[in-house]
Amino acid sequence: MNFSTVYKNKRVWLSGHTGFKGAWLAEWLLQLGAEVHSYALEPATTPALFNQLNLALRLNHEVGDVRNFEQLQKSIISFEPDFVFHLAAQPLVRYGYQEPIETYETNVMGTLHVLEVMRELQKISSKRIAAVMVTTDKCYENLEDQTAYHEEHPLGGHDPYSSSKAMAEIATAAYRRSYFFNTSTVHVATARAGNVIGGGDWADDRIVPDAIRALEKNKPILVRNPSSVRPWQHVLEPLCGYLMLGAKLHKDRELAGAFNFGPDPKENYSVIDVVSEVLKHWSGSWKDVSDPTAPHEARHLNLSIKKAREVLGWHPVWNFEKTIERTVEWYRAYHEDPKSALATTRKQIAAYEADAEEVRNSPQRTQSGYATHKEHKKIFSIEKI
Repeated sequence: MNFSTVYKNKRVWLSGHTGFKGAWLAEWLLQLGAEVHSYALEPATTPALFNQLNLALRLNHEVGDVRNFEQLQKSIISFEPDFVFHLAAQPLVRYGYQEPIETYETNVMGTLHVLEVMRELQKISSKRIAAVMVTTDKCYENLEDQTAYHEEHPLGGHDPYSSSKAMAEIATAAYRRSYFFNTSTVHVATARAGNVIGGGDWADDRIVPDAIRALEKNKPILVRNPSSVRPWQHVLEPLCGYLMLGAKLHKDRELAGAFNFGPDPKENYSVIDVVSEVLKHWSGSWKDVSDPTAPHEARHLNLSIKKAREVLGWHPVWNFEKTIERTVEWYRAYHEDPKSALATTRKQIAAYEADAEEVRNSPQRTQSGYATHKEHKKIFSIEKI
């Protein structure tokens, strides 16, 4: 799909652009020619990809908290967006244990504030708006078996972070049913991504940035949960899904609902698999620091991406090995030259777009397997969560 024909000169309101995924999405949107108004707190890490890409000077950068309804209201209504991508969140499981109130306020009330502003906006504007509300694959009631969770599986979450995202999903579905239906000009969907990795993530308590920090200091990588299995994917994979969902949702309200974005099921690997693959590209060692008394984190999580494949025509592009290779490539380039961040990010976006086009045109892949919008209603209930 040619995103530039969709987003060029369009007004895109983006929250969470000072975070890891948000900064990558902001850069991609700028490359596509969109007019981006961004809203987020100051970066939570030092360094931060937001600063490394010099985004503050390249888009409409507004410092704001999604918990501040009045400021958020003014930000969205005055901008009158064509697209909304809501990524702002408290994104860390372990931090959620430490600060549960902040986690719920940000992830639940922040989402409600965005939804409420869009409800107001449709009363005063006839402009059509496609809104993609980003949550997480951890919103499911995870039984930690081999089940690949699809969009109709029960929501839940063992910890504050996971349950806050499930609550955001429930709230979004309620607004969609109550206010954004039939002739509504606001089309709202949610996106649930697997474990995202890639260059420019500097957060604490995430295996890849923790590994890179250790390798830069010639220290062993400390691994808390070596056997935990996750649906790892490069950051550009779900972002491609968000952009595709937004583009198609803008035209077709029938796509309002939840979508999973993750790797092929065979691409699920353990934490130690990630570490071992990283060490193929950056020499070092690792150390098992498992703690049986540590706060609970899921040991196993599988994600079904059948709906995104069949309804949107979205599919993963980079396999596990390529994902790790591109991730370490970004950090090594930055390690050797801190000024390389923007060039490397742009280079990888271009490489992903080229690879996605090649896969799309592959003779092994045809469009005949994709369900029509009417058919997908029979496969997946778009209003059921």
